[in-house]
Amino acid sequence: MSVQRLVGKVAFWALLIAIAIFAVFPFYYAILSSFRSGSELFTASILPDHFDFRNYVSVFTEQPFGRNILNSVVVAFTVVAISLFLGLTAAYALGRVQFTGRGLLLLTILSVSMFPQVAVLSGMFELIRTLGIYNSLPGLILANLILTLPFTVWVLTTFMRELPKELEEAAYVDGASPWTVVSKIFMPLMWPAMVTTGLLAFIAAWNEFLFALTFTLSAQQRTVPVAIALLSGASQFELPWGNIMAASVIVTVPVVILVLIFQRRIVSGLTAGAVKG
Repeated sequence: MSVQRLVGKVAFWALLIAIAIFAVFPFYYAILSSFRSGSELFTASILPDHFDFRNYVSVFTEQPFGRNILNSVVVAFTVVAISLFLGLTAAYALGRVQFTGRGLLLLTILSVSMFPQVAVLSGMFELIRTLGIYNSLPGLILANLILTLPFTVWVLTTFMRELPKELEEAAYVDGASPWTVVSKIFMPLMWPAMVTTGLLAFIAAWNEFLFALTFTLSAQQRTVPVAIALLSGASQFELPWGNIMAASVIVTVPVVILVLIFQRRIVSGLTAGAVKG
């Protein structure tokens, strides 16, 4: 191996390690801080001295954090299920069915996702209040669909257009219905795209804060981002940083696990259609 290639390889791995440290260190320090309390939280040590689980215990004993996690799980998974179902059916109509105004409709759906949350906050509040679902999980589910559904429809429509038309024609010749074509033929082929969009929708619903703060009133109906933001200490000027770090680690771990489980399908979904031939 030449000196130039060796230097290039060393520089590549050094850059890779630096990027990894830059990306992982904040989460590592959050885990480290979650085992500290009092003045230990403000020390500069990056190595653990001991493991104290009192912050994790107090997160669940001082507020209904277990209920908040359950609320986030219900909201996130329901949003993903509805987004994928509506997104898949809409993708079939927009990607395979020819009708007037299809392109304009697709652009309209995409444009909805371009509005900032605060721009639709008042209108969404009036809608949720009129429907009688304020301070309830259905209200949060409906609000989160505004964030996840346009993106899901757009991405799945793009993938739907790439599927061979011969598969659809052969199914219709055999007497299949449109729903059979979607569920039995297209859905298995679109699993990588569905996993990718589903995970992104899950992360968006899991981390959503503004709607969850506005459309919930009681601690029993809050999701985890709001519950963490409203953690308070002994006084209004004191924040329990140890509890906040512990709660942040607890709610981050499920997302990390999901990414690790579906990482292959995520990569397949992101790279599908990149090469033709």
